[in-house]
Amino acid sequence: MSREKSYSKIFEGSARIGRVAKGLVSITLKPEDFSSPISFQMAISRIYESMVKMLESGGPQTTYVAETRFTDDLGNTIIFAIDLGSTPPPFTSDKVKARVLVEIYEEED
Repeated sequence: MSREKSYSKIFEGSARIGRVAKGLVSITLKPEDFSSPISFQMAISRIYESMVKMLESGGPQTTYVAETRFTDDLGNTIIFAIDLGSTPPPFTSDKVKARVLVEIYEEED
């Protein structure tokens, strides 16, 4: 029989609800992309190729997400996204409260 040792903590935070295009490739520009005109052109080409591949595969699908943020015990701001699905969530505002439960556990055999 398996027993668990655990510790849990609840953090209070906030979330912002919005729509995003799911399936888009993450587009990242690095400082070195701006170091010369050719570096910038290469970065634009990389972005263009990603967009073309995405459009060839049927285009982006829209989904609702909650950009959720809270402050941890060391004062660091933690930000992550929660996929809420393709239908609008039942909230009346795009700014809502968030409660994050973190459970740390160790299984014993």
